[in-house]
Amino acid sequence: MEKPKLIRITTIPLSLEKLLEGQLAFMKDYFEVTAISSEKERLVAYTKKEGVSYYFVNLTRKITPFKDIAAVYKLYRYFSKVKPAIVHTHTPKAGIVGMMAAYFARVPNRLHTVAGLPLMESTGFKRSLLGFIEKLTYRFATKVYPNSQGLQDFILKEKFTQKRKLNIIGNGSSNGIDTRYFSKEKYDKEFQKSFRKELSIPEEDFVFVFVGRIVKDKGIVELVNAFSMLQNKKSTLLLVGPFEQDLDPLPVDTLQLIRDNAKIVSVGYQQDVRPYFAISNVLVFPSYREGFPNVVLQALSMELPAIVSDINGCNEIVTHGFNGLIIPKKSEKELQGAMFEMMNDKGQYQSLKQNTRTSITKNYERLEIWNALLKEYQSFLDQKV
Repeated sequence: MEKPKLIRITTIPLSLEKLLEGQLAFMKDYFEVTAISSEKERLVAYTKKEGVSYYFVNLTRKITPFKDIAAVYKLYRYFSKVKPAIVHTHTPKAGIVGMMAAYFARVPNRLHTVAGLPLMESTGFKRSLLGFIEKLTYRFATKVYPNSQGLQDFILKEKFTQKRKLNIIGNGSSNGIDTRYFSKEKYDKEFQKSFRKELSIPEEDFVFVFVGRIVKDKGIVELVNAFSMLQNKKSTLLLVGPFEQDLDPLPVDTLQLIRDNAKIVSVGYQQDVRPYFAISNVLVFPSYREGFPNVVLQALSMELPAIVSDINGCNEIVTHGFNGLIIPKKSEKELQGAMFEMMNDKGQYQSLKQNTRTSITKNYERLEIWNALLKEYQSFLDQKV
């Protein structure tokens, strides 16, 4: 029997790699799967690894009306030709373009996952425009999946769509986490000692790690300032991730602090972040807005307590005083206090640490999320696949 066609769309392949790793390979046992994104070379490499088909569309992360209209038309023609049973989009630009094209091509099941809303930190005309686009995306979709309870509450509060269109898969998250992969077991003390030496991090240092895009919206300004104010010579701040000065630039003085402070180590984008978690003591993630952050899941799975902002997603994964500390967003003072507490209250640190991994294995195993999504897909089809 011929498999139904499933199409998954993100704006850039990095989102496929990081947000949906392994998921499309799982779904190909039940569907004929095609991934659609920009950056053709990287898209091809991703789909080859997952064992699925690809279709290239030149999508951008900025507001580019003419390119977006061209992308809608190209997708409309493609959908009309291949007649997919399901089109499922992620990320804002892929959402509006993909849902609009699927609507006009009369795709029966048009699904969109919400894993964060840039408009939460926007103001004025830009916020109004992004809000309008969000409403339009949900109108074209037949089902919308916020990946956290906080996001669902926000969507309902802003009246972007009706509750009947919304559903959270499992306990939240777009992809869950492979806790066997994100495990500290293979990184013994010898590895940790050697890798710290390679990065010029003293063996005795208490290491705060941030993993993600090094941008203003992730709270990097507050993090760098809070760490600088600690003035503790036996601590290191490890930054793992790419700078995006064209999209969300850091202030010049923050960049200067990162460059000039010998105790701040920036290693750029890393395909495998596990070694960096393995040599760290605490994840610090003071983001302004999130959907359901994979980084926090990964860090806790690797037995790192986390300091996170009191925002949706983060405050659903971390329980204050149980597996981490929750602080108000954009508060350097509270962040500095939490970092000081983690370093100096050894009893509390160990108590938080012992609850980290179990809090993830109980709630966010990847296979459970995949099966829950598969069940959702199957419910839309006339017959089970």
